[in-house]
Amino acid sequence: MSGLDKIKRIIVVLSGKGGVGKSTVTTQVALSLYNSGYRVGLLDVDLCGPSIPKMFGVDKNSKESVVYETPEGMTPVDVFATSSDSSRFKLISMALLLDSENDAVIWRGPRKVAMIQRLLTGVKWGELDYLIIDTPPGTSDEHIAVMTVLKQHEHAKEFLRAILVTTPQMLSINDVRREITFCHKTAFHIIGLIENMSGYVCPHCSECTNIFAQGGGTLLAEQYSIPFLGRLPIDNRLNTILDQGITKVDNGLETISETETMKLFKNIINQILDHWE
Repeated sequence: MSGLDKIKRIIVVLSGKGGVGKSTVTTQVALSLYNSGYRVGLLDVDLCGPSIPKMFGVDKNSKESVVYETPEGMTPVDVFATSSDSSRFKLISMALLLDSENDAVIWRGPRKVAMIQRLLTGVKWGELDYLIIDTPPGTSDEHIAVMTVLKQHEHAKEFLRAILVTTPQMLSINDVRREITFCHKTAFHIIGLIENMSGYVCPHCSECTNIFAQGGGTLLAEQYSIPFLGRLPIDNRLNTILDQGITKVDNGLETISETETMKLFKNIINQILDHWE
């Protein structure tokens, strides 16, 4: 029995280039679904640069964040659990399996592939409405391994989708073209494209100023007939919370939900939910 058997839908978040805020967008997707009442799992398969646990304030050295091996698979971390109740939000990452958070993962392809197969099929998720997968940038061994494992599922065509993340700059746009080609060649259905870092939100007056090029994401989506899900500005307030870790901030879950980008994300989530209707 695979850890994927009780998961209704899987969304893989992809970007052609590093530094576009893909992990931040992945976090926003997962949080928005959680805030909408769904049972959510978040899987970080960026083996060499896992950042998701840090964003949630998950410390591998704390008792609550220990990953245990059981006959049914590894136990994910219950991120927002209380002493009397488990949460609907579970997380696992390579960062939680290392001896130290500063350890470097220096592995060749076959070992990476084996670990990703383990993370995908060997985690005791239980019943989930959505599993969100954060991937490294590009189209490398990790992506091929993810696709190979997930495509073997008998209902992959119905429950497996991708979201692409870019910034307005042409360098990022060009790299996302390769990601789109990867999705097409692997018959990986794309929900849509998100343009991240599209302007800067002033922390004082909340006015958004465009500091990069504009419209690149829209043009790319039109060129490939992909739904354009929306633009997200650079939000200093949101980034500060994620740097500290959501669970480390007083009322962190409520506070991050009040940021400008999380408010904008409601429209994106509605489009994601409508995709399966």
